[in-house]
Amino acid sequence: MLQNEVVPNYFTYPFVVKSLAKLCEVRIGRSVHGCVLKTGFDDDLYVSNSLIHMYGSCGDVLCARKVFDEMSVKNLVSWNSMLDGYGKCGDVVSMREVFDSMIERDVVSWSSLIDGYVKDGEYAEALTMFEKMSVEGPKANEVTMVSVFGACAHLGALERGRKMHEYVVENRLPMTLVLRTSLVDMYAKCGAVKEALVVFREGLLGRKTDVLIWNSMIGGLATHGLVTECLELYKEMRFLKVRPDEITYLCLLCACAHGGLVKEAWRFFDSLGKDGMTAKCEHYACMMDVLARAGCLTEAYKFLCEMPMEPTASMLGALLSGCINHGKLNLAEVVGKKLIDLEPFHDGRYVGLSNVYALKKRWDEARAMREAMDTRGVKKFPGFSVVEIFGALHRFVAHDNTHPESDQIYTVLDFVLWQMKQIEVTIGSSA
Repeated sequence: MLQNEVVPNYFTYPFVVKSLAKLCEVRIGRSVHGCVLKTGFDDDLYVSNSLIHMYGSCGDVLCARKVFDEMSVKNLVSWNSMLDGYGKCGDVVSMREVFDSMIERDVVSWSSLIDGYVKDGEYAEALTMFEKMSVEGPKANEVTMVSVFGACAHLGALERGRKMHEYVVENRLPMTLVLRTSLVDMYAKCGAVKEALVVFREGLLGRKTDVLIWNSMIGGLATHGLVTECLELYKEMRFLKVRPDEITYLCLLCACAHGGLVKEAWRFFDSLGKDGMTAKCEHYACMMDVLARAGCLTEAYKFLCEMPMEPTASMLGALLSGCINHGKLNLAEVVGKKLIDLEPFHDGRYVGLSNVYALKKRWDEARAMREAMDTRGVKKFPGFSVVEIFGALHRFVAHDNTHPESDQIYTVLDFVLWQMKQIEVTIGSSA
């Protein structure tokens, strides 16, 4: 078009810029932006909106914000495009600032913010915003609910998830394949495997399915150690001619690890190549976990040495756990040292090797590992648990007193411990 000296207009640029956003060609996008400025279309609302979307999609949120700030007139699409840009680059603070500055918000605005919190790992905040949306904002759509189910899945908030499922049914939202997959994933990750299967089976009744929903269900069964059911579902999947992908094989290898099925794991690992796929780091890590859990430690170490890639921390970690569990402490020491070299600032690596030395009764070296953490400034971060009670989430850390009902909690805990001691004394005297 340019070679034929036809001058682009405000219809041309949005199409070109949208194509560049799809291709993530920000360098060419800047050139087109220069053409926009030269031809005087930078004041056009639709052209500017497309530029914000392009820069945001390509991760150049600074340029997106510059275009946004220089616009003389903005509409809802402008604000939503800026929200989306911040969400894609993971800047939820700026995203929230833009959201709070909006005079008008639609379902896209709320959905973008909720999805941004989910992608940033702020799952509780995502659910809080959904509750706020239910009161102040428009009715959620199926896109919103996919993010909400994702937040529930990561928090293990089953009761919240069930209420969100009721919301979908009551508001007659279309049960798209993506929404059904996220619902299956939520129930499976929250431990409600039967409910996950019901939703999954409903999706097979005369409807088109894809590999994603099968992966969610197979993965859910594998995670909960339902190995037989997992492998049967895989057979059904192949019977229905649904082609597996790399994630399917990851789920199957996970199931084999839980069930100690070494031969089956090798068969699935070899099937990757037969199905035209190449095993990735994650598949090697799963295979290492299978061998280590089953106590095939010599085979696991040989597998580690012959891999076409450098071993990752997850692979070495699986091997270390297997060595400790099966009493192969000499090999555990070798692997533990490699882990510290690979991740010198990971607290768990020092603790793992310290435990190995303690099992070998080499107390000085066990203590030296703890001292090495202090010398290198490595801090051990406490684990925490999240419990859902009457739909509310409660976070607990060991020796923490920040919970508003901590006094009552510790009173009950002390009483339970006292009861346990009484039972112990009773059993001891009767014996």
